[in-house]
Amino acid sequence: MSDLPRIAVIADAHFHDLEGDFEFPGIEIDGKKLAVRSWTDTRESTRVFNESAKVLDEALAEVARRGIRHVVLLGDYTDDGQRQTTARLRTILDGHESTYGTRFYALPGNHDIFGPTGRHHTKQFLDRNDARVFVTSDAGKAGPGSYATPRMYCEGYPTGLAPMAGLGYFRRPDYLHWETPFGASDRAEDRLYPVSSPDGRNSYRLMDASYLVEPEPGLWLLMIDANIFEPRDGHFEEGDETAFVDSTGAGWNALIKLKPFIIDWIADVSARAAKLGKALLAFSHYPVLDPFDGATGAESVLFGETNIARRTPQQAVADALMTAGMTLHFSGHLHVEGVTRRTRGGHSLINVAVPSLVAFPPAFKIIEPSRSAASIETVELSDMAVDQRVLRAYRREAARAGDDADPAFAAADYGSFLKAHKRALVQHRYFLKEWPTEVVQEISGLSVAAVCKLMLDAGETTNASGQGSIATPDDAASLDMIEVIADWYCLRQAGVLALDKIAQPRRALYRLLAKHFGRPPATGWDGSTSGFLAVFFGAFDAFLDRAEAGGMCIRIENNSDTEEAA
Repeated sequence: MSDLPRIAVIADAHFHDLEGDFEFPGIEIDGKKLAVRSWTDTRESTRVFNESAKVLDEALAEVARRGIRHVVLLGDYTDDGQRQTTARLRTILDGHESTYGTRFYALPGNHDIFGPTGRHHTKQFLDRNDARVFVTSDAGKAGPGSYATPRMYCEGYPTGLAPMAGLGYFRRPDYLHWETPFGASDRAEDRLYPVSSPDGRNSYRLMDASYLVEPEPGLWLLMIDANIFEPRDGHFEEGDETAFVDSTGAGWNALIKLKPFIIDWIADVSARAAKLGKALLAFSHYPVLDPFDGATGAESVLFGETNIARRTPQQAVADALMTAGMTLHFSGHLHVEGVTRRTRGGHSLINVAVPSLVAFPPAFKIIEPSRSAASIETVELSDMAVDQRVLRAYRREAARAGDDADPAFAAADYGSFLKAHKRALVQHRYFLKEWPTEVVQEISGLSVAAVCKLMLDAGETTNASGQGSIATPDDAASLDMIEVIADWYCLRQAGVLALDKIAQPRRALYRLLAKHFGRPPATGWDGSTSGFLAVFFGAFDAFLDRAEAGGMCIRIENNSDTEEAA
């Protein structure tokens, strides 16, 4: 057993203040006004909103039940950095600190803070008549039927850090050690670095919020602010949102270019940790290695430069960090479960991707560190009950708009709700807006059996004869392709955590489709529907291989790691 404390790592909580006052006449449930984001927006988002408060409460309750005193918030701890939301979250965390002695260590994500002066937000809510209305922080853009409030505004650096000042961003007297890449001072003005557009006309000195903290003897937490705001060419109003490339897709690829001092600091900290015998754990919001470990190769072939492709770290990141001595790093951002390892010339780097609380699958990590190893456990929250008030609001929204009730509204638990949300996301966003139009038109409403016939008729099969049929499970004739597509995205995102959410006969069917019709992404797509589906089906093998090789627990020791399905 280690003499070091356990640490809970919560990524992408995206807390939305469901009971907060955003200064508009919100929907009433059981006599209480709620700030309910619309299902229409929710079903097209990669995360859910209204469920975030309840699941964060459950995660923190589980942390308390286990007696864990140290919690890392791995960025995107707020919905979108709104003043109201950030203030309410701080109140919740202060309550846990006072009640349980919990210490929180936060990192900014791309949703928590923006640039030097912040940015406006506009969101869709449900009003007291169950209708969809917009609430914005930009009074100049508030049209008829919408509402404006400064509580929706997202602050910039350093103002946006002030509500979270006690969460590691600034020195506390109980820390055994605390520093930044710039030294011992925690003053914002002592933590600035210069950035400029390529044409030199758009220049800033921005704050970096990275820090190293020793909360208990022998444990060093290296907290890296990998938010990058790259100035664009041209003239802009000081601090305007359009003056910067959004940090969303930048991450470490941009950090090694615009914040090279971070790499030097990592090397220095790593050397000191080894010399002093400290257990060093590194954290940032963004992954340093591909969290899908190459399993998404089909995505760029099928859909072009997707968000996943843009956010994948390049080899130069791994090279720089291995040279600097980083060995173990925890990331969020992509709402994915996965462990990725790279080695080079005797150096090893492992990235542990932590799932989100508000996307399939809902989970967080617990680290049990020692000076020579780390054991990492995944804690799922799928069994949590769904807030029935929110489901009632969704039903009322649908009834008001004349829409059909989504299957998610009848979910028995939170895990089922998130899986149904993933299906809705596929149906209303991915399939309709990101898939090629001709493919959507040709396979919409088709069963798996009908798609198999389409593939066989096109000669798209690995059967030697190139014709005939394949033995599909009995339910293939009735299984809609939209279900298959939803499972494809679930497997991509959840890895091992998806296996018990997708029945074994379905997984066997996907192996069969990959065997008979699948092609590796390297073969490319010829523009035909059957060719598209061949690459799509082929990815099932990579997703299932990755999932079946994963485990609920991992132990990293002496530059090696083992996993087991707990």
